[in-house]
Amino acid sequence: MVTISETATDKIKEMLASQETPDLFLRLGVKPGGCSGFSYGMGFDDDQKEDDKVLEIRGLKVVVDADSYKYLYGVEIDYKDAGMGGGFTIHNPNAIATCGCGSSFRTKPEEEQLAEKCED
Repeated sequence: MVTISETATDKIKEMLASQETPDLFLRLGVKPGGCSGFSYGMGFDDDQKEDDKVLEIRGLKVVVDADSYKYLYGVEIDYKDAGMGGGFTIHNPNAIATCGCGSSFRTKPEEEQLAEKCED
């Protein structure tokens, strides 16, 4: 289950409304990289894959690829408005390590795999 705050949902819907492509939805995902192991991905898409997980959150269609879903289960997304700008924040209860900027993370299974590689 992914949670998106009302503030973040409103901001996403506002951004979607400004797009010229119809039938866009929010795609969430993770990919290897970043200083902690995985980086978050969040953007608009109109190409749904057969194995995607489709969520309906506050009237917003959210799609997560099957590989990313296990890393995003329980994630909370919010939007913080700050003086000269703002941005989305992601709280991931599965992360055991994050980078200083909060855009990458590592989970317990990856920590164990890293430890095994170091022992070899």
